[in-house]
Amino acid sequence: MKAEEYEQLLDEYRRIWNNRRLGSAQTPAETLKGAIVRDLKDENTHPRARKSLKDKYYLATKRIIESSLSTDSKVMLIRLHLEIADAIQRDDAK
Repeated sequence: MKAEEYEQLLDEYRRIWNNRRLGSAQTPAETLKGAIVRDLKDENTHPRARKSLKDKYYLATKRIIESSLSTDSKVMLIRLHLEIADAIQRDDAK
């Protein structure tokens, strides 16, 4: 994915998750991927209240699908969530 695409996706991610803290010291790709990792790992929640990776992926996908984003943006965001969820699962299996 190109840098411009990551910048656009990051802007759209911000529209869906309006109250998320997203640092801007990194590239848009790093910022977006970091935010998705934190979301899927449920790091913004107290440890005793955290949901599973499957639950968080389901909720994120549902939120993306129900948003007013373009179909292309939805597909790209869901694909990125899937890639990151797969990576998290592989890391957890080690």
